[in-house]
Amino acid sequence: MNRPGKKKKLNLLILEVLKNYSDEEHHLKQQEIVRLLKKDYDIDVDRRSVKSNIESLIEIGYDIDTESGYFLGSREFEDAELKMLIDSVLFSRILTEKESKRLIEKLKSQSNIYFEPKIESVKNLPNLQHAENGHILYSIDAIAEAIGKKKKISFIYNSYGFDKKLHPKRKERAVVNPYLLIETNGHYYLVGNYDQYDDLVHFRVDKITSVHILEKDAKDPSELTASEEGLDISSLQTKNIYMFGGDVEKIVIRAKNAILDDIVDFFGKDFEITFHDDDEMTVELSCNVNDFFYWALQFGPSVEVMEPSSLRDRLRDAAKEMYEKYR
Repeated sequence: MNRPGKKKKLNLLILEVLKNYSDEEHHLKQQEIVRLLKKDYDIDVDRRSVKSNIESLIEIGYDIDTESGYFLGSREFEDAELKMLIDSVLFSRILTEKESKRLIEKLKSQSNIYFEPKIESVKNLPNLQHAENGHILYSIDAIAEAIGKKKKISFIYNSYGFDKKLHPKRKERAVVNPYLLIETNGHYYLVGNYDQYDDLVHFRVDKITSVHILEKDAKDPSELTASEEGLDISSLQTKNIYMFGGDVEKIVIRAKNAILDDIVDFFGKDFEITFHDDDEMTVELSCNVNDFFYWALQFGPSVEVMEPSSLRDRLRDAAKEMYEKYR
């Protein structure tokens, strides 16, 4: 049965048919569009109406090819772009399984029926690791709003208990000056500051619940010691690779040449390097000392910390302790 409202929206319905069923490899004849309009929207039209409405769509700027049948020539997203975005959602540990599925469906709707076979990996969604905090999108939205308004926020910060569920770390709400949201190591972090200190602190957003935007203005970041280097996302990611608290210091290491790729992967390209021979090099870089402590343990056989001496001593003590456990 035809409805007057649908007749008035015929050009939009035809556009939806082209969006869902056509691309460079799949062209639609007028009669096929007529059939699909009946099938999907229960509306009867003739081929002349299809032609005139497509001409109207072209006049207002839609890229519709008419050479041999019709197809939508350009879209908001190319299939490769959608595939990349869907994979980012699929492998994200920031979102819950429910949120991931909902976002993936939204992204899939931006392409056509021929896109589905290109994303077979989506079928593995239930087997992947996802967040348990179902309020994370609300938290991100509230934090981003507070950053934009330069307001303080309060929230409950949680950690995992022996039941593998999130529980508040303290009864009191954390009150923080929020500055940045950044993603690193598969997690989303809030970069902020406590009023009583002049350094930066990092919070996993998936462990944040009950975000409130406060009326008080946030502290200006220029008052922080971190402002000397600026609140640059790239710098924060390469100098705080695991997002632990602690100071950023100059670090000198002796390392195997074979791990140069790993050094670039973790620290970017902002470091000095001196090659000694085909086997070893000296590298000077800046990094959070607590982060680098665990990085050096990870690459222990291939790395020797030369400076600072305090970090070298700390690694020596850790190595002794590990040796006693495994001897």
